Amino acid sequence: MSGKRGTRLTPDRRREQLVGIGLEMLADRALDELSTDEVARRAGISRGLLFHYFDSKRDFYRAVVRAACDRFTAATEPDAGLEPVAWMRAFIAGFVAYVLEHRQVYLALVRGAAGSHPAVADLVDETRATLARRVRDGQRRLGLPQAPRLEVATRAWMAFAEEAAITWQMAEHGTEEELCAFIEAGHVSLLGLLDRPQTLAPR
Repeated sequence: MSGKRGTRLTPDRRREQLVGIGLEMLADRALDELSTDEVARRAGISRGLLFHYFDSKRDFYRAVVRAACDRFTAATEPDAGLEPVAWMRAFIAGFVAYVLEHRQVYLALVRGAAGSHPAVADLVDETRATLARRVRDGQRRLGLPQAPRLEVATRAWMAFAEEAAITWQMAEHGTEEELCAFIEAGHVSLLGLLDRPQTLAPR
């Protein structure tokens, strides 16, 4: 997405170009390794001009992270007209497809961005909250009653889904469809524990 020196773009298009370059670079490096010098070079502009569009390096980082989060939330939004089970499966499929296709970007967001740059932690937290709301929406669609442990089960499942998608290896573990089924089975299993008395197994 590199530009040529001297190319005239509107301010909005230039910002979009610079953020796009940042997203491309985020695919193979951590957020704190994004070089605004390199971004400017790829865009064919001076570093000073880059800061005409962004107030600071952190402001640029926030724009890149916001764009990545927006893409992620869009990828995990099912069609509202789907039946409950199909809706939940579409959510899982969207989540899995995004993480598999953008693994390094996702890792930079959830494992690096919040810790490296507190200024973007709110964007990552908002994205997690959006996904949690979608999971709860899916559970309501499935007719699940509110239970004292449902929130704990939901958070545990989201952590399980994230780790499974990040570490899944096609050659060793199976296809993308099998990963989706594995994550769905985890959801069903956790929900099955909600009303079961929790006791330690006898020694």
